Amino acid sequence: MRPETPAADKSGACLSAAEPANSKCVSLSSVRYEPNRIARLGLGAWPLMCRELWGARELAARLFLRNLKARYKQALLGFFWALLVPLLAVGTFVLLNRAGVLVIGPTDVPYPLFALAGLTVFQLFSTGLVSSCSALVEAGDMIARVNFPREVLVLAAIGQAVFELLVKTALIAAACVYYGFLPPAGALLVPFTLVPLILLTLGLGLFLSLANAVFRDTAQAVGVLLTFLMFLTPVLYPADGAREWLFRLNPLTALVEASRDLFIYGALRHPLDFGLASAGSLLVFLCAWRIFHLVSTKVPERI
Repeated sequence: MRPETPAADKSGACLSAAEPANSKCVSLSSVRYEPNRIARLGLGAWPLMCRELWGARELAARLFLRNLKARYKQALLGFFWALLVPLLAVGTFVLLNRAGVLVIGPTDVPYPLFALAGLTVFQLFSTGLVSSCSALVEAGDMIARVNFPREVLVLAAIGQAVFELLVKTALIAAACVYYGFLPPAGALLVPFTLVPLILLTLGLGLFLSLANAVFRDTAQAVGVLLTFLMFLTPVLYPADGAREWLFRLNPLTALVEASRDLFIYGALRHPLDFGLASAGSLLVFLCAWRIFHLVSTKVPERI
């Protein structure tokens, strides 16, 4: 009696002839799982990262809208909260300057307009950084249950800061009408100077969101440090005189001044500083994104 040979499928799996007569040999597609596959891809990981992020663009938009509604839901003042902080800060400095407690150098435009322009740009950085710090921790259940690019959580947090920037733009426009100031044509290029600042905010936000997942007091520490950083950046006063060299050591100085220079003068006063700061912002973003993507699989274990 000739022994029966088992039937093999395309993937190498087979069913024994001892199975019932009506059983069929099922073709199974083989899947190979490799640990740390992204780490071994090298430069080939960048197209994959871009495709994943582009595929999750709708999720990022939905998360942004959800966070925005939750932030202002049942708020008595609503979006006016985005205007209250710069109004209080600028008003305080105006009173201190008039009282002689704080001497601020001369500005080429009315001081409230000068301060609003700088503070609006700096708060894009500070608000985005604070929001992104807690992005992973606040989405703990979602991260544990759903597989998606974790970067979209930080992107949605940065989106809140960009939205508040647009709201504050209306305040700057109202101040221009009040003081009779007409911005030059070069002010139309301000959005382009904000791109490096957004990249820097996003890069640092990716780093700090990981740090906050391990050490939960990172968000509180960032809030305190940003207060000191604002006074080390020429936000509410010009970077002139003997202290200018100190401000130039801060890369945020070039990024904040670039937008304000275009708004006031229509041209960059320190283009080299802005170019170096932009290159550094891009480098920080790319490094942070790569590191974040490598360790993102470990995030659910820390949340």
